[in-house]
Amino acid sequence: MSKTPMRLSRAALHGQEERVKRVFRDQIAEAAGLLEVVLSGIVLVGLLLSVVPIIQWMPGLIEDGNGVEVYDFLTRALDIVIGIEFIKMLAKHSPGSVLEVLLYAIARHMIVGHEDAVQNLISVAAIALIFIIRRFFFVPSFGQKLPDGKIAPDVAHLYMTESEGSEMGEEGDET
Repeated sequence: MSKTPMRLSRAALHGQEERVKRVFRDQIAEAAGLLEVVLSGIVLVGLLLSVVPIIQWMPGLIEDGNGVEVYDFLTRALDIVIGIEFIKMLAKHSPGSVLEVLLYAIARHMIVGHEDAVQNLISVAAIALIFIIRRFFFVPSFGQKLPDGKIAPDVAHLYMTESEGSEMGEEGDET
């Protein structure tokens, strides 16, 4: 017997093994994407439920808004905003949406936190750094496409012509 058929069969087995690995990787990635969507839905339901107490606090703020009530209101409202940005980050998969979540989280910490002047200065510096990164170091080609190949909504304006922009304005901007 010759050794050639054994090598061919090993090569064929290796090719099939690689194909099976690729199929498993694709299935795992799809399952992770599905879990991400499910998690986004759960977070969305939680955020919708957490809006109810804010609405209930509104009459009390108008009639007799003391400092504690305003603080609780702002804390809850900013938590909801951060949650909404988190959902958008999961949906967009773009570096811009990650920067937005960080921006809101730092701003919330600064607004409702009771920190000293040094910590507030660090928060301001962090926000300034996020703006600098966004303006000068953020490369639009990095993360500009969604997993389905479409352009991410937060960078779509860079590729729109004037006529497309006016059409988006008529139909309603979805970003």
